[in-house]
Amino acid sequence: MTAQVETTLRGPEAFSLARQALEAMEAAGVWPTPLNFELWIHYIGTPESPLSREMKRLMELGTPFTEDISEMLMSEYLPRGRLSDEIRDAGLMLNRELNNVAEVIASAQSSQAEYGQTLAEAGASMETPLAPEEIKRLVGDLTAATSKVHMENATLEKRLQASTREVAQLRQHLEQVRRDAMTDALTNLANRKAFDEELDRACAAAGDKAPLTLAVLDIDHFKKFNDTWGHQTGDQVLRYVASVLGRTLRSPRVAARYGGEEFTLLFPGETARMVETVLNTIREEIASRSLRRRSTNDDLGAVTVSIGLAQKLPGDTAVDLMGRADEALYASKHAGRNRVTCATRLSRAA
Repeated sequence: MTAQVETTLRGPEAFSLARQALEAMEAAGVWPTPLNFELWIHYIGTPESPLSREMKRLMELGTPFTEDISEMLMSEYLPRGRLSDEIRDAGLMLNRELNNVAEVIASAQSSQAEYGQTLAEAGASMETPLAPEEIKRLVGDLTAATSKVHMENATLEKRLQASTREVAQLRQHLEQVRRDAMTDALTNLANRKAFDEELDRACAAAGDKAPLTLAVLDIDHFKKFNDTWGHQTGDQVLRYVASVLGRTLRSPRVAARYGGEEFTLLFPGETARMVETVLNTIREEIASRSLRRRSTNDDLGAVTVSIGLAQKLPGDTAVDLMGRADEALYASKHAGRNRVTCATRLSRAA
């Protein structure tokens, strides 16, 4: 939890905050699961936070708070306990392997020092004439010392190889954890946090010279799907749209589920004219297929989407670019839906 909410929950206002959260959940028709309760505690406790603003936006749109929606909000806006545990465990494993490596190095240093001392003593003994028996004993001591060092080095090498494998596996594990934290669980597209970071990077890389285009896509009448067929069918529609986007938008293009039924698409190095053609192809492909409800095989009809796009202008920030793409999306909605609108045309018309 955020520091502000955690402080409140440890003080006299905790019961009032909890009651307000439960009342708000009941008013919104949301089940008081532990996950939802934590979300609503933040919603009431920090009304101006990004999480609260997004929850308010979803409620205004009439978006139902399914388990997937709640999971998405939690993963994008709040620290996940699972993720913290993964990172903590990874840190413990890394610390253990570093200690192992340190022990291996210390043992190798001790072994080499001891062997060096043996060679030094042998060299000193050979400065004076030696009897055959003494030479034989000296050679035997050197052979034994060399064999010991060889065995110790082989053991140390195995320990280092094992530690190297452990560290490599740990790196893979942490990379998977990072990917999970940046992925929307329902659609397997990037989540809002990942997209926001990528948008900031792309804007910085593009500067005022390289083209960069952003599009916002919204599923038309999505609330009707949920109200008519249920949330599981709504999730089926979201996955269908995401599958079309995933097939079409390969790197360096980026597709993300930004919230509810809204998706954001990023096209580095592409102009608005180029992107508009791609978006119309996506829109037509999505609408070309009549979906069926998996559980009953009922005909759901075609799904249509409305899209707005904007090309980065000199001096634009990520917020500016997103704002103009949103305006273009609203224009598509107001013009009858199932269409693509470019922010440039809106500016010219104005």
